[in-house]
This record gives sequence, C-alpha cells and structure tokens, in this order.
Amino acid sequence: MTNAEWLARSRAAVWHPCTQMKMHETLPLVPIARGQGAWLYDFDGRRYLDAVSSWWVNLFGHANPRIGAALSEQLGELDHVLLAGFTHRPVVLLSERLAGLAPRGLGHAFYGSDGASAIEIALKMAFHYWKNCGQPEKTGFVSLADSYHGETLGALAVTDVPLFRDVYAPLLKRNATVPCPDARTARPGENARDVAERAAQALDAHLAAHHATTAALIVEPLVQGASGMVMYDPHYLVRARESCSRHDVLLIADEIMTGFGRTGTLFACEQAGITPDFLCLSKGITGGYLPLSCVLTTDAIYGAFYADDIARGFLHSHSYTGNALGCRAALAVLDIFGDDDVIMANRERSMRWTALAAPLAAHPKVKGFRHRGMIWAFEVETPRADFARWCFAQGLAREVLLRPLGRTVYFMPPYIVSDDEFALLAASTLDIVERA
Repeated sequence: MTNAEWLARSRAAVWHPCTQMKMHETLPLVPIARGQGAWLYDFDGRRYLDAVSSWWVNLFGHANPRIGAALSEQLGELDHVLLAGFTHRPVVLLSERLAGLAPRGLGHAFYGSDGASAIEIALKMAFHYWKNCGQPEKTGFVSLADSYHGETLGALAVTDVPLFRDVYAPLLKRNATVPCPDARTARPGENARDVAERAAQALDAHLAAHHATTAALIVEPLVQGASGMVMYDPHYLVRARESCSRHDVLLIADEIMTGFGRTGTLFACEQAGITPDFLCLSKGITGGYLPLSCVLTTDAIYGAFYADDIARGFLHSHSYTGNALGCRAALAVLDIFGDDDVIMANRERSMRWTALAAPLAAHPKVKGFRHRGMIWAFEVETPRADFARWCFAQGLAREVLLRPLGRTVYFMPPYIVSDDEFALLAASTLDIVERA
C-alpha cells in the first residue's frame, strides 16, 4: 500500500494525540513503514532523520539489534504476569540496577506505563505518605512556572502550560507555582547561577509560609521540556533540596525527559549532587521500544506504607505494571549504556555537534541558542504565525523530522546519529531558518 492509502485509512480510524485533527486536511499525516537507525521510512520510500527521537524516547536508534535480541529471548520465556502477589526476573534485575545507578538512597521501584502515570504515582504517594505520618493537612503541591508534567488530571494540576491545562481547569486541584530559574531571564550583571539563586529564594519564602499544607515540590531537573526547552543552573536543585528538607516538604524529580543521558549525565540530578524523595523515569527507559515508567523512592517513604492495615498500603496499579517485556528492554538499554560507555561518548558527540551547529547559532534570526548534554534549542524570530506547522513541513521536505514548540526549535536526536547526519540536520535547519 502507498502513503496515500495508509493516510486515508488512518484519518478515518485513528484519533491522533496532541493534534487538532482538522489541520490534517491541509497538512498530511506521515505514514511510517519502518525505522532503521536514526531514520524513519514511509511507504513511498522517502526517509526522515528522527531529530526528536520519536517524542524523546528513542535513544539508540530504530530496530536496534541488541534491544531486539533481548526482547526476542524474553518472548520465549515470559511475556507478562501480574505483579500483585507475583514477581519475575526482569523486574527484580531492573529494580536492582536502577537503584544502583540512581542517586544514593533511592532503593524502591514502583512501576507504571508512561510518564504521566509515573507523575500520578509520585503525587499520590507523597499525599498518602503524609496521611500515614499523621499529617493529613499536607495536601498541596508546588511546581515551577511554565512546568509540564503530563496530561492526566493529577499531572495537569502541577502543569503550567495553558494550552494543555486551561480547558480542564474545572476538573483540577489548584496548586501553587513559584518562579522558574530560566537562565534567559538574567538581569543585567546576572549569570545563570544568579537567576537560580533568585528563584530559589522565592521558593524558600513560599515554603516557609505554606509548608504546613504542602506535600511536595515537583521539578523538571535542569530542562523544562514542553514549555520550550527552558534550561537552568544546577544550583537551583541544590537550594531546592535544602529548602524542602528544612521545611519538611518532599521533592519529586520528574526526569521523564531528562533521564538516561539527555542532559549529559545519566540523571540530571547528578549534576547538583542531590537525592530527591521521588525520581520519576520513563521515555528513554526502554530505548523507545515499549511503554514503561518507574518511580524510585526512599526507605523512609516505603516504610510509611509498610503496616498490617491494608488501607495504609499504596493501592495503585494497572494491569501491565512491571511488564516483563518492558523491563527486559530497559535492561538491554542499561547494558548498552554500560558496554558502550555512552555517557562519555555523548560528551564527545555533544562537543562535536555543537561545533557543527555554530553557523545556525550565529544566524541573526536565531535567538537564545542554548545547549545542555544532548539537547539543543533556540527561538526563531519570524513573522509567521504558523511557524511550528510550517517548519515541520519544511523539515520533512528536507528529510528531517522537526517538531517545534511554538517558535522554539530543538534537536534531541538518538545517540547513534553520526556526525554527517547531525551536519545534515544543522544545515537543513539553517536553510529553513533563512526562509522563515
């Protein structure tokens, strides 16, 4: 079948996510037949460089032979078993390995299906922890301005992106926001650390006033993704950890996007040397192969639920919790990180690729060019009101998959992209910017 045939069938049968379906009357869907490495191929034989890692999940390329082999082997052993009252080898091994890699003290793994479900788990667990500790009045949450944590109701309640949140506002619990330490908001004479300190002082003042009714602070460490790849100094995390500890408020680190090497370390929290009370993981955890998420937490949190009374237990689940295939894919991903010394290799790639992007960064229409680890982002100065859609279409015409956030263009490619492929991405994007 051709692209046109699959496109027609998809429009008739599939309701696509984060999409106004009517726009596909003029901007066709892109039917994908297969993937190989960093490339996606449609049914008519055209190819597209996956510069956004298929929504930030694909770390080591499509059809990766090592992940595929691990899944093939697991299929012959166990596909799935309920995790209530049962356990299995992949979930035990994955939990042990994550505990060994995460910031010290995070030794208990609770599994979900996706990033939003991990946030729901952490929020519910934080609320229930305080109830079990005899402080049921601590029910509020604090998040950063412009934060994004998912689109289920609990996650939306701590999300500050109006496009996603506002229509559902009547359904949401109201929570507090505090200033974001966005490095771009530096005042004359300030640097990124100064901005972080100023925002940290605002957080501390808020917690000083409201800690008695606050369960937790939730942050996207170092990079706020959906609000436009907002980047900030690790100093903010240091100070946030101090404030939360001082005011008896839990700290939730949403590393769904930043985890597994995206910011230059395996987990972004490492760059601040902190241990949160909850570490939420998803996206890259299976290399983009299967839905899986995980919340890691501490002995103290776990202990508050450990009791004879069933109502004190954390009664949260879904049917595929700790799925054996998903866990096996995640183990294969961790094997690749270890065997290939991916973090060190990425640091070298990052330096080379930033140099390749220098002409783009220097273009007069490019504003706020920034980079952390394996993420590059910038704003485009353009009169086009439809810039995001236009840029997406222009990218496809040049064999690159870009998905701008408003006027913010970003690169988050798989880690296996070659220098020549990144050069193609940078040059193609530069051509688009010149025409914007």
